[in-house]
Amino acid sequence: MELFQQNIRIFRMINDLGKEYPGINPIMIFITEYAIYFLALAVIFFWLSRGLRKRMMVICGFLSFIFAEVAGKLAGMLHSNQQPFAELSNVNQLIDKTVGNSFPSDHTMVFFAFCTTFWLFSRKTGYIWMILAVTVGVSRIWVGVHYPFDVVTGALISVVSTITMFAFISNSSSLKSHLETFGKKEKQLFTLKDKSRNF
Repeated sequence: MELFQQNIRIFRMINDLGKEYPGINPIMIFITEYAIYFLALAVIFFWLSRGLRKRMMVICGFLSFIFAEVAGKLAGMLHSNQQPFAELSNVNQLIDKTVGNSFPSDHTMVFFAFCTTFWLFSRKTGYIWMILAVTVGVSRIWVGVHYPFDVVTGALISVVSTITMFAFISNSSSLKSHLETFGKKEKQLFTLKDKSRNF
């Protein structure tokens, strides 16, 4: 019961900020709704860069997210709660959302799976991605669609799954070999296309 009350108290603290500072609301709405497209473009960019390490990073991100989603679904079977706007009064709900089990936060899981992966593969710029993941998590509370417990649990699940996947993938000589072979065939294919265009 105490944990539940803390969950609500922290939710109110963050969600009520939207009432105190309404000028920030459009930013939080944009982040919670559209940051996912920025993440998708980044993943595509990293893959198309053709670098071996970057492609390993993308694969690690995908596998981490899949593993986190499975773990999240299992967690959702053990505990469930609806969105705050469906359970509490006077919630500053800023986006439309179908009522259902909001535990854990899927948005948070996908961002932490990929952003933690980016951080593990590149510590120099990875912190920027971690800031983005945290910001997305906070935005889900700010707009009224998730409790802090939903977000924190989603983040923890993804971080654990990503660290596990990274341990396997970063040391996988088999994956490196397959990606190198794929890269060579891909290069040959593009070379043939370039030659055909010149005729």
